[in-house]
Amino acid sequence: MSIERSSGILLPVFSLPSKYGIGTLGREAYAFVDFLAESAQSYWQMLPIGPTSFGDSPYASFSSFAGNPYFIDLEMLMEEDLLDRKDVRHLKVADPADIDYGYIYETRFDVLHKAYERGVKGDLSGFVEFKRENADWLEDYSLFMAVKKHFDMRSWIEWPDEDIRLRKPEALADYREMLKDDVDFYSYLQYLFARQYAALKQYAHEKDIKIIGDLPIYVALDSADCWADPDQFQLTSVNVPREVAGVPPDYFSEDGQLWGNPLYDWKRMKKDGYRWWIRRINGSARFFDVLRIDHFRGLQQYWAVPYGDTNARRGRWMDGPGLPFVRTILKNCPEVEFIAEDLGIISEDVDKLLADSGLPGMKVIAFGMEAYVPNRNTPHNFIRNCVCYFGTHDNSPIQGWKATTSKKDMDYTRAYFGIRNDREFNYKIIAGAMASVSNLVVFQMQDYLNLGEEARINCPGTLGNWKWRLLRKQYDHKLAERIAEMTKIYGRK
Repeated sequence: MSIERSSGILLPVFSLPSKYGIGTLGREAYAFVDFLAESAQSYWQMLPIGPTSFGDSPYASFSSFAGNPYFIDLEMLMEEDLLDRKDVRHLKVADPADIDYGYIYETRFDVLHKAYERGVKGDLSGFVEFKRENADWLEDYSLFMAVKKHFDMRSWIEWPDEDIRLRKPEALADYREMLKDDVDFYSYLQYLFARQYAALKQYAHEKDIKIIGDLPIYVALDSADCWADPDQFQLTSVNVPREVAGVPPDYFSEDGQLWGNPLYDWKRMKKDGYRWWIRRINGSARFFDVLRIDHFRGLQQYWAVPYGDTNARRGRWMDGPGLPFVRTILKNCPEVEFIAEDLGIISEDVDKLLADSGLPGMKVIAFGMEAYVPNRNTPHNFIRNCVCYFGTHDNSPIQGWKATTSKKDMDYTRAYFGIRNDREFNYKIIAGAMASVSNLVVFQMQDYLNLGEEARINCPGTLGNWKWRLLRKQYDHKLAERIAEMTKIYGRK
């Protein structure tokens, strides 16, 4: 692991403060980079940043390559004269600490279309060059979105025109011509996103901040990835899944988790040296310095659930591509740093895959505080080549966890971290993690703010997530100084 002893903060882009209902790549993103630098942090960990579908999960995106149009900053577009103040005057935010995805979906694209109308001709050469450089994914993605819009945003599995659903050449040409304006609109949104993101990433690097992103192991069924490359997935002759992804019953859910993603045809992928994966990872590397491979254990074995089931109980374990795949990726993507998300039900085979790969795994302190029970997630059992969290975006912040933990485990936690005063509860745990041998420590922003369950990002298996937002008044120079002092005490920068 080339990540040196350091620390970072996890905060999704959508959680940033902003005037228009959701975090963006604008001024507040730059302010957060400044805060990270002042706090002596080395990493900003984000969640996936792709365009989201029903349920608003960043892990169910319309594309592995595209950026979320909601993150395009409207203030920046106004500075470029692509929008006027009157274009955004009608936008309302009922609660600055929450995200109303329905309202944003209904209003944001009309506003962005005005920017497209003003900008596409004014910067035609730049737009044309962007389309040329990204043609390997952008053409399919933009046509996919245009056809979805044409069919009232229905999943491509349900498109009434079988010819375009199955990508017959004549249908592709006909729809590309018929929906030309919408195709260009969706392409232009990616042009705007890419420009704004590249500027933010450069600013972060100037402040010595690297960005950690997520590489979800699966893509969404309703995605340009699956529609454009159906032969990479386990689909029937009419492009319908035989089985879909999930995880078996565990500590999160007695029914398991039915993700519904299409499963890969690993045997076919192996024949061409996993080119699809290499292309996907290199696409993600445009945005991120480090990629967290979500559900790493699925590369060893994955849970396959019959398509149409309503829960994941009837799934079965199937063999994944294993170490040859990991080595192929590492060889062909040498500039990318990786973190392996090795959580869940972990077998000896998965442990061996992680060890043989040399990648850092994850330790989650919230899973290691069962009183006096040997556990790899308890800090004294950490190794250097790992990334330590108290909890991920799927867990409660520290204060939410504290409110629901048993007295026995809470007494153990207090004794373990030397907690004598509830006012210092979070920071005693943060200090304990910082003092560990783990090369990298990442805490959620909520933990530095002493926030509880109300600030949880995601509760797996439920709807209504991905809505928590940071308020600008919640963090300041005083907080940055406290974090920086702790970071330096434990030699993390």
